[in-house]
Amino acid sequence: MDSFKNFVTQHRGAIIGIIIAILILCTRLYKLIIAIVLIYIGAVIGNYVQQNKYDVKEKLKNFIDRL
Repeated sequence: MDSFKNFVTQHRGAIIGIIIAILILCTRLYKLIIAIVLIYIGAVIGNYVQQNKYDVKEKLKNFIDRL
C-alpha cells in the first residue's frame, strides 16, 4: 500500500492530465479547443504579416521566383 501511495504522489500530474483528457474527449470539447487554437494562430500570423509587411512581401516574392 505504501508503494501505491508513493506511485500516486510521484505521478499525480500525469494522473490529473489523463482524467482531464478523458473528460475533454467525452464532452467533445476538443473541437472547441482546436478552433480556439486555430483562431489564435491566425491572429498571430496576421499580426506578424501586418508588422513586417515589406519583409514578408520580399520573402514571398523570392519564394514565388524559386517556383
